[in-house]
Amino acid sequence: MEQNKEKEEFSPPRSAELLQRFEEKEAPPIGEKLRFSGVGEKDVYNISPPFRIGNATVIAGRVEARKAWADSQVLFFEEKKDVWVPANGAPTLQLEDGFATRFKDETIIGGVEVYPHPFVSGGVGYRTVFYRGHDFSSLKKFAAGPDMMKDIRLTPLANEQIGVFTRPQGGSNGKGTIGYTELQHLEDLNAENILNAKIIENQFAPEEWGGANELHPLQNGKIGVIGHIAYQEAENNKHYYAMSFVYDPHTHHASPIEIIATRKNFPAGDAKKSELEDVIFPGGLIRHGDGTATLYAGLSDAETGKLTLPDPFAAEEKHS
Repeated sequence: MEQNKEKEEFSPPRSAELLQRFEEKEAPPIGEKLRFSGVGEKDVYNISPPFRIGNATVIAGRVEARKAWADSQVLFFEEKKDVWVPANGAPTLQLEDGFATRFKDETIIGGVEVYPHPFVSGGVGYRTVFYRGHDFSSLKKFAAGPDMMKDIRLTPLANEQIGVFTRPQGGSNGKGTIGYTELQHLEDLNAENILNAKIIENQFAPEEWGGANELHPLQNGKIGVIGHIAYQEAENNKHYYAMSFVYDPHTHHASPIEIIATRKNFPAGDAKKSELEDVIFPGGLIRHGDGTATLYAGLSDAETGKLTLPDPFAAEEKHS
Protein backbone atom coordinates (compact mmCIF):
# COMPACT_ATOMS: atom_id res chain seq x y z
CA MET A 1 0.00 0.00 0.00
CA GLU A 2 2.80 2.43 0.89
CA GLN A 3 4.52 1.80 -2.45
CA ASN A 4 1.29 2.43 -4.36
CA LYS A 5 0.63 5.58 -2.36
CA GLU A 6 4.13 6.89 -3.08
CA LYS A 7 3.73 6.17 -6.79
CA GLU A 8 0.38 7.95 -6.81
CA GLU A 9 1.86 11.03 -5.11
CA PHE A 10 4.46 11.35 -7.86
CA SER A 11 2.08 10.76 -10.77
CA PRO A 12 2.13 13.80 -13.08
CA PRO A 13 -1.18 15.63 -13.47
CA ARG A 14 -3.19 15.06 -16.61
CA SER A 15 -3.81 17.80 -19.15
CA ALA A 16 -7.39 18.21 -17.93
CA GLU A 17 -6.15 19.09 -14.43
CA LEU A 18 -3.53 21.49 -15.79
CA LEU A 19 -6.19 23.07 -18.00
CA GLN A 20 -8.52 23.58 -15.04
CA ARG A 21 -5.75 25.31 -13.09
CA PHE A 22 -5.00 27.55 -16.06
CA GLU A 23 -8.63 28.49 -16.62
CA GLU A 24 -9.07 29.35 -12.95
CA LYS A 25 -6.38 32.03 -13.29
CA GLU A 26 -7.02 35.42 -14.80
CA ALA A 27 -7.11 34.64 -18.51
CA PRO A 28 -4.87 36.57 -20.88
CA PRO A 29 -6.68 38.77 -23.43
CA ILE A 30 -7.62 37.22 -26.74
CA GLY A 31 -4.68 37.18 -29.12
CA GLU A 32 -4.65 38.13 -32.76
CA LYS A 33 -4.07 36.28 -36.00
CA LEU A 34 -1.16 37.07 -38.31
CA ARG A 35 -1.75 37.88 -41.96
CA PHE A 36 0.36 36.37 -44.76
CA SER A 37 0.59 36.91 -48.49
CA GLY A 38 2.69 35.55 -51.32
CA VAL A 39 1.81 31.87 -50.77
CA GLY A 40 -1.26 31.57 -52.97
CA GLU A 41 -4.07 29.54 -51.44
CA LYS A 42 -1.78 27.66 -49.05
CA ASP A 43 -1.95 27.91 -45.27
CA VAL A 44 0.83 29.23 -43.05
CA TYR A 45 1.01 27.73 -39.58
CA ASN A 46 3.41 26.51 -36.85
CA ILE A 47 5.59 29.61 -36.94
CA SER A 48 8.70 30.64 -35.04
CA PRO A 49 8.88 33.95 -33.19
CA PRO A 50 10.67 36.74 -35.11
CA PHE A 51 14.45 36.28 -35.20
CA ARG A 52 17.45 37.99 -36.76
CA ILE A 53 19.56 36.43 -39.51
CA GLY A 54 22.04 38.62 -41.35
CA ASN A 55 20.35 42.00 -41.73
CA ALA A 56 16.83 40.61 -41.78
CA THR A 57 14.19 40.06 -39.10
CA VAL A 58 11.98 37.16 -40.14
CA ILE A 59 9.74 34.39 -38.91
CA ALA A 60 9.86 30.81 -40.17
CA GLY A 61 6.46 29.47 -41.18
CA ARG A 62 5.19 26.07 -42.25
CA VAL A 63 3.41 26.39 -45.62
CA GLU A 64 1.08 23.67 -46.89
CA ALA A 65 -2.11 23.26 -48.91
CA ARG A 66 -5.17 22.64 -46.72
CA LYS A 67 -5.83 19.15 -48.09
CA ALA A 68 -2.17 18.10 -48.34
CA TRP A 69 -0.41 15.85 -45.84
CA ALA A 70 3.34 15.56 -45.27
CA ASP A 71 3.95 18.03 -48.11
CA SER A 72 5.16 21.11 -46.23
CA GLN A 73 7.77 23.75 -46.89
CA VAL A 74 9.32 26.22 -44.47
CA LEU A 75 9.41 29.77 -45.81
CA PHE A 76 10.84 32.87 -44.17
CA PHE A 77 8.63 35.94 -43.91
CA GLU A 78 9.29 39.59 -43.13
CA GLU A 79 6.66 42.06 -41.99
CA LYS A 80 5.55 44.84 -44.32
CA LYS A 81 2.60 47.04 -43.36
CA ASP A 82 1.17 44.46 -40.93
CA VAL A 83 1.39 41.65 -43.49
CA TRP A 84 4.06 38.95 -43.51
CA VAL A 85 5.51 38.36 -46.99
CA PRO A 86 8.26 35.99 -48.22
CA ALA A 87 11.66 37.56 -47.50
CA ASN A 88 13.84 38.46 -50.46
CA GLY A 89 16.80 36.13 -50.88
CA ALA A 90 15.54 33.60 -48.34
CA PRO A 91 15.60 29.88 -49.20
CA THR A 92 12.63 27.54 -49.25
CA LEU A 93 13.30 24.45 -47.14
CA GLN A 94 11.48 21.12 -47.58
CA LEU A 95 10.69 20.91 -43.87
CA GLU A 96 7.94 21.16 -41.30
CA ASP A 97 7.76 23.32 -38.15
CA GLY A 98 10.79 25.58 -38.54
CA PHE A 99 12.63 27.07 -35.56
CA ALA A 100 15.72 29.20 -34.97
CA THR A 101 18.39 29.76 -32.30
CA ARG A 102 21.28 32.20 -32.10
CA PHE A 103 24.79 30.83 -31.46
CA LYS A 104 27.45 33.55 -31.20
CA ASP A 105 27.56 35.12 -34.68
CA GLU A 106 25.58 32.35 -36.40
CA THR A 107 21.90 31.51 -36.66
CA ILE A 108 20.86 27.86 -36.30
CA ILE A 109 17.69 26.95 -38.18
CA GLY A 110 15.98 23.60 -37.86
CA GLY A 111 12.87 21.75 -38.89
CA VAL A 112 11.39 18.33 -39.47
CA GLU A 113 12.39 16.50 -42.64
CA VAL A 114 9.85 13.96 -43.91
CA TYR A 115 10.72 10.94 -46.05
CA PRO A 116 8.95 7.73 -47.19
CA HIS A 117 8.80 5.22 -44.37
CA PRO A 118 11.17 2.33 -45.12
CA PHE A 119 8.85 -0.35 -43.71
CA VAL A 120 5.28 1.04 -43.73
CA SER A 121 3.62 1.24 -47.15
CA GLY A 122 2.32 4.78 -47.69
CA GLY A 123 3.73 5.90 -44.35
CA VAL A 124 6.30 8.57 -43.66
CA GLY A 125 9.39 8.77 -41.52
CA TYR A 126 10.80 11.97 -40.10
CA ARG A 127 13.90 13.45 -38.51
CA THR A 128 14.96 16.85 -37.22
CA VAL A 129 17.64 18.55 -39.33
CA PHE A 130 19.75 21.63 -38.64
CA TYR A 131 21.29 24.39 -40.74
CA ARG A 132 23.78 27.07 -39.71
CA GLY A 133 24.98 30.31 -41.25
CA HIS A 134 25.68 34.02 -40.78
CA ASP A 135 22.93 34.91 -43.25
CA PHE A 136 20.62 33.18 -45.72
CA SER A 137 23.29 32.95 -48.43
CA SER A 138 25.69 31.05 -46.15
CA LEU A 139 23.09 28.71 -44.61
CA LYS A 140 24.27 25.08 -44.77
CA LYS A 141 22.86 21.83 -43.39
CA PHE A 142 25.21 20.48 -40.72
CA ALA A 143 23.39 17.97 -38.50
CA ALA A 144 20.48 15.55 -38.28
CA GLY A 145 18.80 13.90 -35.33
CA PRO A 146 17.67 10.28 -34.99
CA ASP A 147 15.00 8.91 -37.29
CA MET A 148 11.46 9.29 -35.90
CA MET A 149 12.30 12.14 -33.50
CA LYS A 150 10.83 15.64 -33.68
CA ASP A 151 11.15 18.58 -31.27
CA ILE A 152 14.91 18.61 -30.76
CA ARG A 153 15.91 22.04 -29.51
CA LEU A 154 19.26 23.50 -28.47
CA THR A 155 20.54 26.59 -26.71
CA PRO A 156 23.90 28.10 -25.78
CA LEU A 157 24.66 28.01 -22.04
CA ALA A 158 26.67 30.36 -19.85
CA ASN A 159 29.30 27.64 -19.26
CA GLU A 160 30.02 27.51 -23.01
CA GLN A 161 28.21 24.17 -23.28
CA ILE A 162 25.23 23.52 -25.54
CA GLY A 163 21.99 22.42 -23.91
CA VAL A 164 19.94 20.00 -26.01
CA PHE A 165 16.36 18.90 -25.36
CA THR A 166 15.12 15.77 -27.10
CA ARG A 167 11.81 13.94 -27.63
CA PRO A 168 12.16 10.15 -27.72
CA GLN A 169 9.09 8.00 -28.37
CA GLY A 170 8.20 4.36 -27.97
CA GLY A 171 8.67 1.85 -25.16
CA SER A 172 8.80 3.50 -21.76
CA ASN A 173 8.76 6.91 -23.51
CA GLY A 174 5.24 6.31 -24.80
CA LYS A 175 4.03 8.90 -27.32
CA GLY A 176 6.80 11.32 -26.41
CA THR A 177 8.81 12.41 -23.40
CA ILE A 178 11.55 15.04 -23.03
CA GLY A 179 15.24 14.31 -22.52
CA TYR A 180 18.24 16.56 -21.88
CA THR A 181 21.94 16.41 -22.64
CA GLU A 182 24.84 18.83 -23.02
CA LEU A 183 27.39 19.03 -25.82
CA GLN A 184 30.68 20.88 -26.10
CA HIS A 185 30.47 21.84 -29.76
CA LEU A 186 27.85 22.13 -32.48
CA GLU A 187 29.83 19.49 -34.35
CA ASP A 188 28.82 17.05 -31.57
CA LEU A 189 25.15 17.35 -32.52
CA ASN A 190 24.37 13.91 -33.95
CA ALA A 191 21.90 11.07 -33.58
CA GLU A 192 24.04 9.07 -31.16
CA ASN A 193 24.54 11.92 -28.69
CA ILE A 194 20.88 12.91 -28.92
CA LEU A 195 19.76 9.35 -28.15
CA ASN A 196 21.98 9.38 -25.03
CA ALA A 197 20.01 12.24 -23.46
CA LYS A 198 18.70 11.63 -19.95
CA ILE A 199 14.90 11.51 -19.66
CA ILE A 200 13.16 14.09 -17.46
CA GLU A 201 10.94 11.79 -15.43
CA ASN A 202 7.28 12.24 -14.41
CA GLN A 203 6.37 15.05 -16.77
CA PHE A 204 3.47 13.47 -18.65
CA ALA A 205 0.60 11.24 -17.61
CA PRO A 206 0.24 7.87 -19.36
CA GLU A 207 -1.07 8.19 -22.93
CA GLU A 208 -0.24 11.90 -22.98
CA TRP A 209 2.84 13.44 -24.52
CA GLY A 210 4.76 16.64 -25.04
CA GLY A 211 7.89 18.26 -26.35
CA ALA A 212 10.09 21.34 -26.14
CA ASN A 213 9.51 24.05 -28.74
CA GLU A 214 11.82 26.85 -27.60
CA LEU A 215 14.48 27.44 -24.94
CA HIS A 216 15.37 30.53 -22.88
CA PRO A 217 18.60 30.53 -20.83
CA LEU A 218 17.82 32.33 -17.57
CA GLN A 219 20.04 34.54 -15.44
CA ASN A 220 20.25 31.93 -12.67
CA GLY A 221 21.69 29.25 -14.94
CA LYS A 222 18.40 27.42 -15.42
CA ILE A 223 16.59 27.02 -18.74
CA GLY A 224 13.08 28.23 -19.40
CA VAL A 225 11.26 25.83 -21.72
CA ILE A 226 8.28 26.65 -23.93
CA GLY A 227 6.63 23.50 -25.18
CA HIS A 228 3.41 21.64 -25.83
CA ILE A 229 1.45 19.03 -23.90
CA ALA A 230 -1.10 16.92 -25.73
CA TYR A 231 -3.49 14.00 -25.68
CA GLN A 232 -5.90 12.32 -28.07
CA GLU A 233 -9.46 11.22 -27.41
CA ALA A 234 -10.85 7.87 -28.48
CA GLU A 235 -12.66 9.57 -31.39
CA ASN A 236 -9.28 10.94 -32.61
CA ASN A 237 -9.84 14.54 -31.50
CA LYS A 238 -6.45 15.96 -30.49
CA HIS A 239 -5.83 18.57 -27.80
CA TYR A 240 -2.57 20.53 -27.79
CA TYR A 241 -1.80 23.25 -25.24
CA ALA A 242 1.12 25.64 -24.95
CA MET A 243 3.03 25.01 -21.73
CA SER A 244 6.15 26.04 -19.87
CA PHE A 245 8.50 24.72 -17.21
CA VAL A 246 11.92 25.59 -15.83
CA TYR A 247 14.74 23.07 -16.01
CA ASP A 248 17.85 23.03 -13.81
CA PRO A 249 20.68 21.34 -15.77
CA HIS A 250 22.80 21.01 -12.60
CA THR A 251 20.25 18.94 -10.69
CA HIS A 252 18.34 17.48 -13.67
CA HIS A 253 15.16 18.76 -12.06
CA ALA A 254 12.21 20.31 -13.88
CA SER A 255 9.53 22.47 -12.31
CA PRO A 256 5.90 21.35 -12.76
CA ILE A 257 4.42 21.95 -16.19
CA GLU A 258 1.99 24.85 -16.46
CA ILE A 259 -0.32 25.58 -19.38
CA ILE A 260 0.18 29.15 -20.61
CA ALA A 261 -2.22 29.32 -23.59
CA THR A 262 -4.90 27.34 -25.40
CA ARG A 263 -6.71 27.60 -28.72
CA LYS A 264 -9.51 29.47 -26.90
CA ASN A 265 -7.10 32.36 -26.29
CA PHE A 266 -7.20 33.19 -30.00
CA PRO A 267 -10.01 34.20 -32.36
CA ALA A 268 -12.03 31.34 -33.84
CA GLY A 269 -10.95 30.17 -37.26
CA ASP A 270 -10.24 27.36 -39.67
CA ALA A 271 -8.77 23.95 -38.92
CA LYS A 272 -6.95 21.58 -41.26
CA LYS A 273 -9.26 18.82 -40.02
CA SER A 274 -12.12 18.84 -37.50
CA GLU A 275 -10.10 16.73 -35.04
CA LEU A 276 -7.44 19.49 -34.93
CA GLU A 277 -9.72 22.33 -33.81
CA ASP A 278 -8.32 22.37 -30.26
CA VAL A 279 -4.66 22.50 -31.28
CA ILE A 280 -2.12 25.20 -30.53
CA PHE A 281 1.52 24.59 -31.43
CA PRO A 282 3.74 27.20 -29.74
CA GLY A 283 6.72 28.50 -31.68
CA GLY A 284 8.11 30.46 -28.76
CA LEU A 285 8.22 33.76 -26.90
CA ILE A 286 9.55 37.25 -27.29
CA ARG A 287 10.22 38.35 -23.69
CA HIS A 288 9.77 42.08 -23.08
CA GLY A 289 11.52 42.51 -19.71
CA ASP A 290 8.45 44.08 -18.09
CA GLY A 291 6.80 40.89 -16.85
CA THR A 292 5.06 40.20 -20.16
CA ALA A 293 5.92 38.21 -23.26
CA THR A 294 4.43 37.62 -26.69
CA LEU A 295 3.74 34.03 -27.70
CA TYR A 296 3.78 33.07 -31.39
CA ALA A 297 1.91 29.90 -32.31
CA GLY A 298 0.29 27.78 -34.97
CA LEU A 299 -3.49 27.38 -34.68
CA SER A 300 -5.36 24.20 -35.64
CA ASP A 301 -2.76 23.36 -38.32
CA ALA A 302 -4.25 26.08 -40.54
CA GLU A 303 -3.48 29.57 -39.15
CA THR A 304 -1.10 31.51 -36.92
CA GLY A 305 -1.44 33.97 -34.07
CA LYS A 306 0.33 35.92 -31.38
CA LEU A 307 -0.72 36.58 -27.81
CA THR A 308 0.63 38.83 -25.06
CA LEU A 309 0.67 37.01 -21.72
CA PRO A 310 2.52 37.03 -18.39
CA ASP A 311 6.17 36.08 -18.87
CA PRO A 312 6.29 32.50 -17.50
CA PHE A 313 9.95 32.92 -16.48
CA ALA A 314 9.84 36.39 -14.89
CA ALA A 315 9.24 35.11 -11.35
CA GLU A 316 12.09 32.58 -11.63
CA GLU A 317 14.58 35.31 -12.48
CA LYS A 318 13.14 37.76 -9.95
CA HIS A 319 13.72 35.33 -7.07
CA SER A 320 17.06 33.96 -8.27
